[in-house]
Parts: sequence; structure tokens; C-alpha cells
Amino acid sequence: MKAIIGKKIGMTQIFDEKGNIIPVTAIQAGPCIVAQVKTLETDGYNAVQLGYGEIKEKHINKPEKGHFKKANIAYKKHLREFRIDSIDVKVGDEIKVNTFEIGEKVDIQGTTKGKGFQGVIKRHGQHRGPMGHGSMYHRRPGSMGACSTPSRVFKGKKLPGHMGVQKVTIQNLDVVKIDLDKNVILVKGSVPGPKGALLKIRPTVKVSK
Repeated sequence: MKAIIGKKIGMTQIFDEKGNIIPVTAIQAGPCIVAQVKTLETDGYNAVQLGYGEIKEKHINKPEKGHFKKANIAYKKHLREFRIDSIDVKVGDEIKVNTFEIGEKVDIQGTTKGKGFQGVIKRHGQHRGPMGHGSMYHRRPGSMGACSTPSRVFKGKKLPGHMGVQKVTIQNLDVVKIDLDKNVILVKGSVPGPKGALLKIRPTVKVSK
């Protein structure tokens, strides 16, 4: 099974054999424990649930305790599910970072940084109005639509609001380096979220040419 949960450490840069600088993101990936296996016969689809991160017993509730007790594994802070085509693992198996290889392309899913309440210029990239004193229209959202017809604002109108904290997947990231001793994987480019953000890593579904 090629899927793992990780934690974003931060960004840095390394050099390749030709001396070129490669911007990379360091991810603390695994080790993860298989907490549950779902099959087409019992659950209607094939999936594997992985557990990641240590947590004390006092910080989990009774349903979670029962879930871990049934699997006969240690308590884990995070549980994430991965849909897979075929089941090749069982409950209790350990997934490490060496499940991936250098040069492989992966998709990484995370939650973007929260920006709070923002206007249309920052949130949607709209242009501002004239900044002259008589303009009186600088950073506002623009026309709300026609008057008597349709007498309402259309759905999807780009307006100020909460920005960030969205689930985003970055595709086709190259695995540059793997450190099995420290459970660290380096991928080329940036990934969603702040330092310490939880990430889901799996093989890419759209291979770029």
C-alpha cells in the first residue's frame, strides 16, 4: 500500500548533482499503523484507515478507545482513510516512509492557512477602483447585478468573506529525498498549510508528461 500521513516541517533548499538549487518541503511522514481495513463486501468500498501520532489515553473519548482496542493497537492522535483498489495490508501493519521511492510523483492533500475575513482584492484577486479623493470607490466588490431583473444577487458572486482553511491537493510533486532513519521525505515545491499541518501523501493520479 502506497499511502501515508505526515506532518509539514517546513521548506528549505537542496542542491542536485549539477549544482542546481531545488526548493523542497520537508515532511515528517509516518510511521503509521493500519487501524482499520474496509472491504467491498463489508463496507461497500475498499479503504484503509491509518493512525498517526502519539496521544495520551486521557485525551481520547470512549468510542475512540473502543476503536483502538478492537484493532489492538496503541492510541493514535490522527486517523485518516485512504481509498485503494486492492487490499494488501492488514490491521496492525506499520507503514513507513520507504513505501515511496526517490523520483516518484505524489499527490499531497492538506488544509490551507487561514486568512480570516478578507475583501475581494485579496480573496479573489480583483482590481481596485481609482484612488483619487473624489472616486469614493477604492476596494469595494463592484456591481451586485441588475436592478428590477432579477432583483437579487446571483449565486457565486465574488464577495468579501472568510479566506483559507480549505482542503487542497497539490498534484505531481517529485520525491527528491527520503530519510528512513528520521522518517522524513523531501518533495519538490510547496504543500498546503502552515508548519505542523497534517498531510495525506499518496501516488499521483494524473501523471504529467
